Amino acid sequence: MIPYGRQDITQGDIEAVVEALTSDFITQGPKITAFENALGAACGARHVVAMSSATAALHVAYMALGLGPGDTVWTTPNTFVATSNAALYCGADVDFVDIDAATYNLCLDQLEAKLAQADKAGKLPKIVTPVHFAGQSCDMKRLGALRDKYGFKLVEDASHAIGGSYDGAPVGNCAYSDITIFSFHPVKIITTAEGGVATTNDDALADKMFMLRSHGITRDPAFMQGPSDGPWYYQQVALGYNYRITDLQAALGLSQIGRLSQYIDARHAHREIYDRELAHLPITLPYQAPYQRSGLHLYPILVNADAPVSRAEAFDKLRELGIGVNVLYIPVYLQPYYKALGFEAGYCPNSEDYYNRMITIPMYAQLTRDDQQTVIEALEKTFT
Repeated sequence: MIPYGRQDITQGDIEAVVEALTSDFITQGPKITAFENALGAACGARHVVAMSSATAALHVAYMALGLGPGDTVWTTPNTFVATSNAALYCGADVDFVDIDAATYNLCLDQLEAKLAQADKAGKLPKIVTPVHFAGQSCDMKRLGALRDKYGFKLVEDASHAIGGSYDGAPVGNCAYSDITIFSFHPVKIITTAEGGVATTNDDALADKMFMLRSHGITRDPAFMQGPSDGPWYYQQVALGYNYRITDLQAALGLSQIGRLSQYIDARHAHREIYDRELAHLPITLPYQAPYQRSGLHLYPILVNADAPVSRAEAFDKLRELGIGVNVLYIPVYLQPYYKALGFEAGYCPNSEDYYNRMITIPMYAQLTRDDQQTVIEALEKTFT
């Protein structure tokens, strides 16, 4: 089975993890700081806060921005449930804005219209969280302008987009947002096994996130109430969580960062082949907006109405042919938990149409030319 995504672990990665494992620190040690510094240099952010997962990073980001009961987060339904779940963890409400039919990202026309209505009603969101789906950045200049006009906070869920760029600058530099989130799950572009980070250029937000990832505890006298009892002393000044990443994971991520641009270039080489070889089939290939260069976490295709098979039939056929296709994502509000909150089918028609037609095919840096040709031939058998 050729998977839709997979990690690439080299001998150098293994040696980096073994070095960390046999060092004096296997958690809360120097590899974490080194990983954070390297990632900050790669994406151009002043601060990087590494955590146990991207879900943890989203939760901490929302907490640091003061999200709580009575507040609302708006996001896209075309995402993994963590994007909105993290808002619910804070006691906030969630609402969804439909996707753009071309990019599959948050539709900014619909967002702008919804913001205008919410402004009149006095019900603006506290936070808007766009998702850079499949690695393609949203139009961040336009989102930043809306943030400035309406006063909400902006969190980029860039779980798919490490190594991508917007307007010539790396995704994650927070030029137009308050915080950016990355994921390092094994199917992502680089991996720490499990893990994620939050990036920001705001010193105060960074300080809050560093504390919140570790129980809300500080050893910095500047954040304590009253004098310190001595060098051993610490205080819990907020209700935080144990969302720390280990030195073993950080060592793996630090090793992989050096290959990030190589991975992105390889994915784009695969995309060019798919774009050329699949253009004649009754499927819609992923659009690439000119203002960005995607991280290409996924290569999603849509089954056209004139295709000889349905999406379900195509999925089953491709699996039978040894292609590990997947479907990402079911609109979040169609999940039973969210339906119980009052959401119903039909709320975001573009997202539902996308979900009903979508299949993601193999896309990862180490996909061989022979395996990619096998994928292409399987698609031809399925759709002709």
